[in-house]
Amino acid sequence: MASVPSLASTLHQRIADALSAALPEAGAADPLLRRSDRADFQANGMLALAKKLKGNPRELAAKVVEGLPVGEGELMREIEVSGPGFLNISVSDRAITETLAARAADERLGVPFKEHPGATVIDWAQPNVAKEMHVGHLRNTVIGNSVVRLLEFTGEKVISRHHIGDWGTQFGMLIQYLIEHPHELDHKAAEGDGAVSGEEAMSSLNRLYKASRALFDSDEEFKTRARRRVVDLQAGDAETIALWQKFVDESKIYFYSVFDKLDVEIRDEDIVGESGYNDMLAETCRMLEESGVAVRSEGALCVFFDDVKGPEGNPVPLIVQKSDGGFGYAATDLSAIRDRVFNLKADTLLYVVDTRQSLHFKMVFETARRAGWLTDDVKAVQLGFGTVLGKDGKPFKTREGETVRLVDLLDEAIERAAAVVREKARDLTEEEIADRAAQVGIGAVKYADLSTSAARDYKFDLDQMVSLNGDTSVYLQYAFARIQSILRKAGTAGPVAHPELALAPAERALGLHLDQFAATVAEAAGEYAPHKLAGYLYQLASLYTSFYDQCQVLSAENPAEVVENRLFLCDLTARTLHRGMALLGIRTPERL
Repeated sequence: MASVPSLASTLHQRIADALSAALPEAGAADPLLRRSDRADFQANGMLALAKKLKGNPRELAAKVVEGLPVGEGELMREIEVSGPGFLNISVSDRAITETLAARAADERLGVPFKEHPGATVIDWAQPNVAKEMHVGHLRNTVIGNSVVRLLEFTGEKVISRHHIGDWGTQFGMLIQYLIEHPHELDHKAAEGDGAVSGEEAMSSLNRLYKASRALFDSDEEFKTRARRRVVDLQAGDAETIALWQKFVDESKIYFYSVFDKLDVEIRDEDIVGESGYNDMLAETCRMLEESGVAVRSEGALCVFFDDVKGPEGNPVPLIVQKSDGGFGYAATDLSAIRDRVFNLKADTLLYVVDTRQSLHFKMVFETARRAGWLTDDVKAVQLGFGTVLGKDGKPFKTREGETVRLVDLLDEAIERAAAVVREKARDLTEEEIADRAAQVGIGAVKYADLSTSAARDYKFDLDQMVSLNGDTSVYLQYAFARIQSILRKAGTAGPVAHPELALAPAERALGLHLDQFAATVAEAAGEYAPHKLAGYLYQLASLYTSFYDQCQVLSAENPAEVVENRLFLCDLTARTLHRGMALLGIRTPERL
C-alpha cells in the first residue's frame, strides 16, 4: 500500500502552495509548520519571508489565508492570523478521522519505506568469551536491538555484527590449563540428555578461569607454557585452535541463554569476533604504513593526531601494532572497517559502544578516512551510551562492590514483575502469570533503558521500572491490555471510522497524536534515537487514559456510530502501541 500522508504533511503542502500563490516572487517557501498549544498547528514562515522581501508579515499572512478553503468539510476548519503574522490552524474533525482511517487500513500504520534505503552494518551485542555477562552488557544489546528493528522497518538493509571478545593472551592461559586438565569442561548433563544449560556452561568456564588464573599467577613454568600457547594460537596450531573453539562454543551456550532471557535474537552467522579479522591484521598494518598514514615510533606502528594530546601536551597516538609485533584493538577495528566497507558493501557503519570509548573510535574513524576506507559515501557513527547507575547515582555494583551479573538482574526484574501481575491477575493460571511476568519484567528493564537518551547515564531502579504509574513499560502494557479488554467486551459492535461525527476534545487530542506515528518512527530511525519513539508511546498511553476517562466507549446511551468510532480509536491506539513497542523490542500481552 502507498504511504499515508499525515495531516501535518498535507497541511504543510497546502500552506506552502498558498504562500507561493500569494507571493509568487518568493518561489518555493517553507511555512515552518509545527504543533501548537494555541491551536492544532501553527505556521511561522510568513515572518522570515516578509522580512526577507521587506513586506508586512500580517498582510502576507492575511493573503495566504484568503487562498485557503476553510470549513468543517475541509482540511482546515479555522485559521487565525495571530501576533506579528503567525497562522494558528485548527483542522477539521472529518480530516482527522479520515486520515486515521487511511492509517488503519495500512498494516504498517502509514509508515513508509525509505525512498533510497542504504546498507548499514551495526556492531552491537559484544560479550566476551569465557567471561560472564554483566550489567555493562545491557545497554549495547537493548539499544542495538531496537535500532536494528527501527532501521529494518523503514526499509534499510541491516547487517548485524557482534564483535565478541574471543582472542587475546588470556586464551593461552585457558587453553594450556585445559590441555593439562582435560575434563574441566565436562558436564554432568552430558551423561543424560546431552543438553547443557547456560548456567552450567558459565559455571564450568568460571571454575576453569579461576583455576587457570591461580596457577598462572603462582607457577612460573605454567606461565611460560601459557605464553607459548598464545603464540601457537596466533600461528593457527590445529590442537590449540580446536580447544579455543571449545571455549567459544561453550560461551555461546551461555550467551544465548542470557539473550533468550532478554528476549533478543542473536543469529550465529552475525557473530564475528576479534578472531574473525585475524588474517587481515598484518595486511592492514602494511597498507597503513606504506600509505604513510601510520609511522613507526619506538618500534610501534602509530597514527598521530594534532588534536589528541596527553596531560603534558605530548601527542597520544593510536597504536596499531605494538613494538613486540602484537596487534592492538585498533588493528582489529580497522580491519573490521575494511571488511564492512569492501566486502559487506556498507554505506553506514554504526557502533553501539560505551561513550568512554569515544576517543578510541574517533581516532580509528579518522585513520580509516586518511586511508581512504571511509569516504564521503561511507560514514561511521558511534552511538555512544552512558553508564547504568544504582539508586545512589554511582555505577551499579553489588553490595560487595562486585559488577552485577546480567542474568541476576533480569531474574530479579521478572520476580518483581510477577508480584505486580499476580496482584492484578483475576483469571490467570500460574503458568500464565509466569509468562506475563517475563514479558513485563524484561519489558520494564528494556524500556527504562530505551526511554532515556542513549548518551545519558540512567539509574537502575526496579521499584520504579515495574510501577503501573509514570513513564514505564508496565504503564504502556497495561494501556494495551485495557484496550484489548474493551474490544473483547464490545460484543457485536466493532471498530468503524465515522468521519461525519464531531469529536470530543480528548478524541481530537488522541487522534492528532496517533497521526504522528509515522513521522516519529522515521525520526527515531534516522537519528538512531529509540528514546524518541518511547516518549511518543508514553504520551500516546497518557492521551488514551484521558480519552478513556472522559469518553465512555461502550455506554448503552451512545448511538451505535459513536460506539463504533470510539472503538475505532481504541483499536488504532492498541495497534500503534503494539507496533511501537515491538520496534523497541518489548512485548504487549493481551491480558495483565
